[in-house]
Amino acid sequence: MTLSSVLPDTEVAAYEAELADRLAVDHVVAVSSGTAALQCALDAVGVGPGDEVLMPALTVVMSAAPVHHLGATPVFVDCAADGAGLDYDDLAAKITSRTRAIMPVHLWGRADGETVIRAVAAEHGLAVIADACQALGTTVDTGEGAVQAGVQADIGCFSTHRLKLLSTDEGGFLTTNDPDLAVRARAYRSHWQTAAGGHRPMSRLAHNFRLAEPLAQIGRRELRRLDDLVAQRQELTSMMLDLLRDVPRVSAVPQLPGQRWNHYAPLLHLNIEHPRAFAEHLAATGVPNSTGTFRLIPMDQRPMFTRDRPDCVNAAAFLDGILALVLTRDDDMHRIRDYAETITQEVTRWGNT
Repeated sequence: MTLSSVLPDTEVAAYEAELADRLAVDHVVAVSSGTAALQCALDAVGVGPGDEVLMPALTVVMSAAPVHHLGATPVFVDCAADGAGLDYDDLAAKITSRTRAIMPVHLWGRADGETVIRAVAAEHGLAVIADACQALGTTVDTGEGAVQAGVQADIGCFSTHRLKLLSTDEGGFLTTNDPDLAVRARAYRSHWQTAAGGHRPMSRLAHNFRLAEPLAQIGRRELRRLDDLVAQRQELTSMMLDLLRDVPRVSAVPQLPGQRWNHYAPLLHLNIEHPRAFAEHLAATGVPNSTGTFRLIPMDQRPMFTRDRPDCVNAAAFLDGILALVLTRDDDMHRIRDYAETITQEVTRWGNT
């Protein structure tokens, strides 16, 4: 007898089924966070001690931490010069005999290079784990129709943290069309109480990454509103970019072709002196943003991961020159106008100091 047979997670099961139907995938495994989804996914494809996982330098600590916690090594790949996707020459150069998986990260909801990454992975026999934690609602054109970003990977991982478009305050889920990977992920999220891969229950250590029933109930309600939530974010981001369209030394980062972006965060180039310092200044005035508020830097510059001299120069240059605004579900048109007015005023003052 297992814990799930004594205390069946009926809301979680219903939530998983509704997500699978909405995203057109065979299996969804709900977990306690987006980070937990990544760790379950990595374990499911066999990542462990001594392995390497290729991932963008242009990401956050939460993407890399699960790799480390499994005893593997994250290897950071530079982005293209315009900040879009990966530098595929750098990706190819960093594939070794220890590489087990590639983890593209759809930062700010932008789904970059999914098709190319899957092709590279297939050529080298690697798994693809898509970190789509910020990309729910972004769709990509497959040539046969639009699909949710991330779900064509071996496993796609999503977050439902309070800052995400679909929120259970904390939580996440993973998607896959491989039944064996789904079984392994379910076992790993619940102390291996449900056997996977021929193992006996409780025959190995795993984690408690289960999603609480009340949070699944919230998720089911939120899922019914997903179209409206995405449309609201698209409206607010578009409004911000329109308000700043004619502001000198500020320009929108071009949208990527072949996708319908969820507009997770307004992205702007700052054509001014000391743009990172300006982003930090804006954060101090009450305009939250990735580089100013959260001090986002390339992962190969993070002290906990830096082993050699950082080499992801495109990622560093891109991050130093952008303003990635942080929006929340509480934002409305009035706040967007306030942010735009502050940015406009401060850009002018910055240029005159």
